[in-house]
Amino acid sequence: MKKIIVFASLSLFMFSCASNEGDDKQAQLDKLVSQQAELSVKIRTLKDEIKKTTGDNTGIRLVALATPQLTRFRHYVDIQAKVDGDESVTVSPRTQGIVTSILVKEGDRVTKGQVLASLDDQIARQTYAEVQTQYDFANNIYMKQKNLWDQKIGSEVQFLTAKNNKESLEKRLAAVNEQLDLTRVKSPVNGTVDNVAIKIGQAVMPGMPVMSVVNLTNLKVKGEVGESYAGKIKKGDEVILFFPDLNKEIVSKVSFSSKAINTLNRTFNVEVVLNNVVEDLKPNMVVVMKIVDYKNDQALVLPIDLLQRSAEGYFAMIAVDQGNKLVAKRTAVTTGQMYGGQAEIVSGISGTDQIVITGYRDLNEGEEIRTK
Repeated sequence: MKKIIVFASLSLFMFSCASNEGDDKQAQLDKLVSQQAELSVKIRTLKDEIKKTTGDNTGIRLVALATPQLTRFRHYVDIQAKVDGDESVTVSPRTQGIVTSILVKEGDRVTKGQVLASLDDQIARQTYAEVQTQYDFANNIYMKQKNLWDQKIGSEVQFLTAKNNKESLEKRLAAVNEQLDLTRVKSPVNGTVDNVAIKIGQAVMPGMPVMSVVNLTNLKVKGEVGESYAGKIKKGDEVILFFPDLNKEIVSKVSFSSKAINTLNRTFNVEVVLNNVVEDLKPNMVVVMKIVDYKNDQALVLPIDLLQRSAEGYFAMIAVDQGNKLVAKRTAVTTGQMYGGQAEIVSGISGTDQIVITGYRDLNEGEEIRTK
């Protein structure tokens, strides 16, 4: 029992000592903090007195200022598009057969209806020659019967029979001539031969691609835009086309905007006619299409980097005169559209404000600043 009392007394004594020691440290800390505050006040006072007497301002934040100007602002919808042609076609034969000649090569200019290649037409030619002979004979008989009939010689049946034979062979000759024409592979459009995919002696058939012809005078750019922009983009809107492979950029207008939405990917088609304004274009070339969906010709614009964000929203630092010194002021701004690192300022800043454009990071409200 005595041991328990002694142990309890000893514990109480140690706790009392520890408590006293903690109170002493807290008192020392409070004293040092108080001294630090007093020293800070004295240091600031001395700096102000030195500045007044010597004109030294090296301790003031150096900044750069700029006054915003009204300017032209555009917001664009960026999409990936491609070069396409209304007359970029794949040529295929109209009948089956063996290729006997190829009359063009890649890069050749061709006209609509020009023969590009020929298929084996031996059987068709033989048939044509046979029918031609029959036709010549039938036509000769018809002419003789007609002369006799004009002289009222012979019967009407003989004349009509000769006429019928001649007209029948005439139609058959036209049909055989059409079959002969099917052995000639022709260009359906004016343009340039882009690819020759056949060789002499190769067997081909209808629907098989043998060549491609591209009309580079009727090229356009086609792209797909998300459904959310359906009410913002229309025919006649300004558009910038950038061709990465050529490192070229042109300004044009939307020539077509589809009214229908694709149910598979919820997009609509947009087209821009090129009208030969860019050289060295090729079908399916990648294009970056930038379509204007918002514009303001009298906008107050700031670089996005100058805007800082707080829990209340965006703000910028401006400089205001306060007596005989320049101080920083934090002003809340309302932004509109943003594009290309620029932000449209709707409210909060006027054209007379001086914006802090350098040295604005960690700048405090009311802090004195200098520009030189």
